[in-house]
Amino acid sequence: MRKNSIKNTRINGEVRRELSNIILNEIKDPRICPMTSVVEVEVAPDLKTAKAYISVLGDKQAQADTLAGLKSAEGYIRRALAKSINLRNTPEIRFVMDQSIEYGVHMSKLIDDVNQGSSKEEDEEDDQA
Repeated sequence: MRKNSIKNTRINGEVRRELSNIILNEIKDPRICPMTSVVEVEVAPDLKTAKAYISVLGDKQAQADTLAGLKSAEGYIRRALAKSINLRNTPEIRFVMDQSIEYGVHMSKLIDDVNQGSSKEEDEEDDQA
């Protein structure tokens, strides 16, 4: 199975959906932030490993605590995933913090600041004329 095959894409989506459900509803670890979302899952073509990209709404400490809580619950998450998804091999999940949403919000704020600065300059030019 190739990495970008239709089967692999379907497996990635199904694992992402089930992983989100498990993290949201089944894990009771207080370190895990309630605003945790699974952005993307990349399951290896041999179904042995998977990278789960996690996004956490909060500060750096909340992100670190959530990642630590998820790493400590890897065994439970893998068992719950095996029960809910019928795969030959249940992948070993590695959690990775995804900064893309935070980066997007930061860039959007910078763009808004530049746009507000240029509109103020235009207003000043209109007042001088």
